[in-house]
Amino acid sequence: MQKVSCPSCGAPVEFKSHASVMAVCDYCKSALLKDADSVRDMGKMSAVLEDYSPLQVGTSGSFGGQEFSVLGRIQLRYAAGLWNEWYVMYGDGRAGWLSESGGQYTLTGEKEATGALPAFEQIRIGAPYNVLGKVCTAADVRTAQCTGGEGELPFSVGAGWQAKVADLRSGRSFVTLDYSEGSAPKVYAGQAVTLEQLKCQLLRDDDTVRDSAGKYTKSVQPLACPSCGGSLSWVPGVTKQIVCPSCRSPVDTTTDVAAVLAAGERMEQFDTTLKLGAKGNIGGAAYQVIGAMLRRDDEGEEWTEYQLYSPRGGFLWLIETAEGWQRSRLQDDWPVWNPSETVKVGDLAYKKLYEYAATVVAAVGAFNWQVRAGDTAQVVEYEAGKNRLAAERTGEELSWSWSTPVGADQLRAWFGLAIPDAVLAPKTDIMKLAEYFLYGVAGVNFIPLMFDFDETWHYSAFAAAAIWLPAKIISMMQD
Repeated sequence: MQKVSCPSCGAPVEFKSHASVMAVCDYCKSALLKDADSVRDMGKMSAVLEDYSPLQVGTSGSFGGQEFSVLGRIQLRYAAGLWNEWYVMYGDGRAGWLSESGGQYTLTGEKEATGALPAFEQIRIGAPYNVLGKVCTAADVRTAQCTGGEGELPFSVGAGWQAKVADLRSGRSFVTLDYSEGSAPKVYAGQAVTLEQLKCQLLRDDDTVRDSAGKYTKSVQPLACPSCGGSLSWVPGVTKQIVCPSCRSPVDTTTDVAAVLAAGERMEQFDTTLKLGAKGNIGGAAYQVIGAMLRRDDEGEEWTEYQLYSPRGGFLWLIETAEGWQRSRLQDDWPVWNPSETVKVGDLAYKKLYEYAATVVAAVGAFNWQVRAGDTAQVVEYEAGKNRLAAERTGEELSWSWSTPVGADQLRAWFGLAIPDAVLAPKTDIMKLAEYFLYGVAGVNFIPLMFDFDETWHYSAFAAAAIWLPAKIISMMQD
């Protein structure tokens, strides 16, 4: 450990790792670069946005029998949001990175590159690449800006520093190709992890996250919509964008001052079964509905997706369709995708069900990425029994989600809402059922009627009317 005095304010600054070449002063936020014989001031480092993350500098944990400590963080911003890269040091002196994005975590370390690697510009989302002897799928390709940092870092970053990175996945394996320093990438490999697996200590508690999330260490002002002045109801720090409930302007919350991304844009209002702010206990964790968006496929079918958040449970989706409800969560364990008619996760094979384009029609509330009306993604759904896997792809990102049906009683138990069965249950077309049954009755009677068309025909007609009329009346009452 090396202790120095900040050249700017004189406060003590510690370099816990000899591999660290930069540290950010906790007091004045000066970025300090460690030379061979001195430490010099590189100027101010932008403060990080205190988001929903339970991690902090000083958090410790263990994985695979190796203990580690979090020494520093950089925050990286791209067009649709931001993510955290936590710099960690293991007990044996090795360094690594704990990446945190949208409530998902990956733990990686630098590896020696082997074999030919693709150029950054040649990587295509969803395409397979052989990296470190394993076929991986390109999941994410981005050029991001470093917008803030704290603690110790193994390299120098400052204003204008860019990260050009591509993430690839196979099963739980995770590989990052970092092209930030040139055409030949650095390779970082590891796997997807959860906070429970990391056995973390000294995490920020829920109250701390709630009190500080969404705030910069400098002055903070109440957030109002810059377009109409209306107040914005949101979960601080959890979200990257709010859609103003009053004027429907999308407001970016990851910048120092909230800015209207498209002041003239208006998103169509739509009614939702679950209201923003609704709270439910799901799997022992307290969740809250923070956003909802209406989507439509290329055949005109519409459905509503609700984003929920829990400080410890992370992000969760509830999907309301004409067939009923589903609970969905992003996958850490990825299948190898060709794309093909079947995909396999573990020992379970999923068969291809649908392929379509999903377009955002309207959105309201808050999301952990920027959502706009007109955003379109290509979706491929696979099915195994009642469970489904869905691959959702845009030009920059591929994600996999797993979903399972949710019953009416279960939804009521979670939220304590008196929602009628007609809303929660699959919307069965009563008239169609009556029509199909009528066809069956006619079919059964068709053959004998051909040979003996006597006065008994009116009995069949009466039975058909007895089936059709009640169904018609019920249908009219529902309308």
